[in-house]
Amino acid sequence: MFDIGFPELMVIAAVALIVIGPERLPKVARTLGHLFGRMQRYVNDVKADISREMELDELRKLQDSMQDAARSLEQSVTREISATETEFQKLADAADPTAIPAADAPAAETPAVQTSVQAPPGSPSPQLELALDSAPQTPAQKQG
Repeated sequence: MFDIGFPELMVIAAVALIVIGPERLPKVARTLGHLFGRMQRYVNDVKADISREMELDELRKLQDSMQDAARSLEQSVTREISATETEFQKLADAADPTAIPAADAPAAETPAVQTSVQAPPGSPSPQLELALDSAPQTPAQKQG
């Protein structure tokens, strides 16, 4: 801080001894030591406060950047979900655009579906078997 070496300190001590006197010099030195200690503590407290404020500012910037990243991630996921839903809707529309709901469709246009709810021998629960007219029928379906 101050570029004071040992010879300069000796000159200052000799001047202080002459000006202050040998009786009051120890008391003045003690007072100066206390004041110097207080000054050092004050400077250290100020440095610590500045350091805390800088860290707090950095944490706020980090929090803001994380929130921005979370928002952008949420927006991109929402866009992707929306695009996927749109694609699924297009695929569903393209798969059967002339489909008529089952309640409104005439009976001649709907494919015949054969169902059998009988349980095969040795089976603990009944099973639902579906077969289209064009599919080959099993002997169990021919009996039912």
